[in-house]
Amino acid sequence: LASCGTPDAVFVAKPATLRELLSPPLASALTSEPDRHTEQLAATEAWLELDPAHHVLTLGDAAYPAALLETADPPLLLYAQGRLDLLGAPALAVVGSRNPSAQGVDNARAFAEHVSRAGVTIVSGLALGIDGAAHEGGLAGRGSTIAVVGTGLDRIYPARHKALAHRIAKEGLLVSEFELGMPPLQENFPQRNRLIAGLSRGTLETRRVTPAFR
Repeated sequence: LASCGTPDAVFVAKPATLRELLSPPLASALTSEPDRHTEQLAATEAWLELDPAHHVLTLGDAAYPAALLETADPPLLLYAQGRLDLLGAPALAVVGSRNPSAQGVDNARAFAEHVSRAGVTIVSGLALGIDGAAHEGGLAGRGSTIAVVGTGLDRIYPARHKALAHRIAKEGLLVSEFELGMPPLQENFPQRNRLIAGLSRGTLETRRVTPAFR
């Protein structure tokens, strides 16, 4: 985009030009239509029409988070549901164990609420344990919360966080770089984590520690 100017110009660029700008596999990929392109486009358009709070952001959109543009590998598309204004707010990532102690959950929720009441948005991954507590704390303050998920936005994972996800969609923001219909594949979650870090000015990680007795 920086070299060609517009998406249309990218797709009409000569193969030799693309090979100068990109690795051979990426240059080749730009000259062929992705698998299931027509089907996925139709599904996305239908999803956008369902709710005015549904959004798809590209790298060129004004609402695309500037913080992600500064990362090494910003996603070409972001699917979002909820308050887009949160993408430009100062944010702190709060992540941690999926099997925390009761005190760990309380601490994460209380810390996230305190930071959110100061106007800082809490970013986490909607996972069980600390992530869920962080989102709940974020929702209790004016900073609210962003949940970066490892599935398509038409799927909620884990299922136990269905009610929490619906609340975030109304009061905060759900974000994914994965296409609609994407299931919870294991390899998606480490990839998702770079967006949590990229959207945030810092990270608070809570680990469960087993005390050592002598």
